[in-house]
Amino acid sequence: MTLEEMEKNIVRYADLKPCKTAFIDAHTPGSSQKDNFTIIGAGVSESPDQHVHINQTPGFNIGAAGQPPGCTNSLHSHTTAEVFYVLKGRWRFFWGRYGDAGELVAEEGDMVNIPTGIFRAFENVGDDYGMLMAILGGNDAGGGVTWTPEVIHDAKNFGLILGENGLLYDTKRGESLPKNVNPMPILSEAKLKNFPEISTEEFINNFFVSSSELNRQSQNSPLKVIGKDGILKDRPGFEVEYITTDTFIDEPYIASRYEVNMIMSGVWSLEWNGNSTSLSPGDTCLIQPDLSHKIVPAESGNVSLFRVTNTDDTAGPTRRR
Repeated sequence: MTLEEMEKNIVRYADLKPCKTAFIDAHTPGSSQKDNFTIIGAGVSESPDQHVHINQTPGFNIGAAGQPPGCTNSLHSHTTAEVFYVLKGRWRFFWGRYGDAGELVAEEGDMVNIPTGIFRAFENVGDDYGMLMAILGGNDAGGGVTWTPEVIHDAKNFGLILGENGLLYDTKRGESLPKNVNPMPILSEAKLKNFPEISTEEFINNFFVSSSELNRQSQNSPLKVIGKDGILKDRPGFEVEYITTDTFIDEPYIASRYEVNMIMSGVWSLEWNGNSTSLSPGDTCLIQPDLSHKIVPAESGNVSLFRVTNTDDTAGPTRRR
């Protein structure tokens, strides 16, 4: 693989292209300043305006959410994994039918594996523009997003209608549902009762790991964060490892599966077949199977990355085993 070919598998943080109309709450006050990024795979965007950086999916999707202070992503649910780590800023995650079942605040480097089937939302509670990096389960990312009735009602009041085809129509721009497309059905109270609610204690104990805990447990080899034997025990169709200055492997290796390296901090050097390139915080790199390569720190000090690898597990509900 040439350097030019490798660059097609790398999405630089500086080159990320946002979509500001990705979801049904794009016009709703308090949520209208969101940026949605689809980095690898089509993600779950409801807008035809969404830019996709790398169309190929390695069994999962990579995306990101950027929001200014005070901006909220509204209550929604997924049927496959939605894993976040905080690249920049300070974020409040909250969940439940009305968003009051529990909450936690995540700082830079923290990872949250939100359990499938619950309504969840997140808000930038920091002082500056924040960025969440996301890993979504499945090649089709679970088939989309399920919104609470209130989100759908509010969106309609500000001109956005979601079709049952998963696409948005903006009445403020003169758009309307096609004749053969019905509005997305609103969940009945009976169906809403099937969405579980969990306590803050259960969430933190099973679905959250702090940056300080990652560094504490990171010893002599890459640390398994998400996986059957990970800190967060789950089998969402991929595994996540945390790698630092102390745990990187300084020799080439060949992976039989797709892997994605997501840089958290510091500068790293990706080396393969006599070529090399630098990766910086926020950069995402897709490694094709059977490529001999290594990724090593290019500077001293605080350097870390998350490595995502696909597995034979099918994408689906959270499995804590």
